[in-house]
Amino acid sequence: MDLVLLCPGQGSQKPGMAKELAAAFPEAAQVLQRVNATLGVDLSAMMFDGPDAELTKTLNAQPALLAHSAAVWAVIGPTVGPRVKAAAGHSLGEFTAYHAAGAIGLEAAATLVRKRGELMYAAGEARAGAMAAVLGDLRDPIEHVCEQASAAAGLVVPANYNSPGQVVISGEVPGVELAMTMAKEAGAKRCIRLNVSGAFHSPLMEPAADGLRQALGQAGIQDARIPVVSNVNAAPTRWQPSILHLLLRQLTMPVRWTDVVARLAAQHPQALFVEMGTGSVLTGLVRKIAPAVQTATCGTPAEIETLLTQAA
Repeated sequence: MDLVLLCPGQGSQKPGMAKELAAAFPEAAQVLQRVNATLGVDLSAMMFDGPDAELTKTLNAQPALLAHSAAVWAVIGPTVGPRVKAAAGHSLGEFTAYHAAGAIGLEAAATLVRKRGELMYAAGEARAGAMAAVLGDLRDPIEHVCEQASAAAGLVVPANYNSPGQVVISGEVPGVELAMTMAKEAGAKRCIRLNVSGAFHSPLMEPAADGLRQALGQAGIQDARIPVVSNVNAAPTRWQPSILHLLLRQLTMPVRWTDVVARLAAQHPQALFVEMGTGSVLTGLVRKIAPAVQTATCGTPAEIETLLTQAA
């Protein structure tokens, strides 16, 4: 059976993540220890036991999610690696996907996403922003809603095209608030303000670009062994110059997850789409975007055993 790897992004983290995994598999525990040593903090203790407020901070959540997914990959990769045909990740998860694809080593990936989290947090502190989920079909396209709200109140843009009927908007606080009101008037079922530290995937993240460009240049990124479908353009890439370019653009551009999944489903309709790491957020989105695709979550020892049996 062919596999497609999906790597979760920020928001999937929760205390207890990877705890059973590390206890069951020495290779998973080793991954977490290597990340701890690289970052100089006991990140795994935070992953296992919280507190939630610390784990949720951008600079901790991003390496924690990468570490959990990388620990899963260390366990399953030797067995299923030859069957993986492509990978993708949601926002932060795209960095994890490149790790699984062999383009970024573990220590370099942990350092890179920690720095990315710090830069994004600092950009949010320097220029206050907000994000909100818009749920339901609108009579007016979300792009038009954001344009009108931007003109009237402050910059706001679509940030995550997560699935049909679920888009996240991002920008200046007054613009986001007005866009939420306008979206409800246009037929949105709900608009939910998100608990984030900045306007991610919007032009408000531009102050972080120089620092991220430098960090990407120092990460030793290489060509990927398998295609990774980019958040920016929903196109597969394996080549190092494109990886650097797209991971930088991702900072300020929307995550086109609906298009990413549709592209993967069209190219690999018989594959098992495996959400590798914490939770099942991406699995739920895949079922809305491409309901015919087979899916599986893989973050716990039981789920790993099930996957290895399926893939046998």
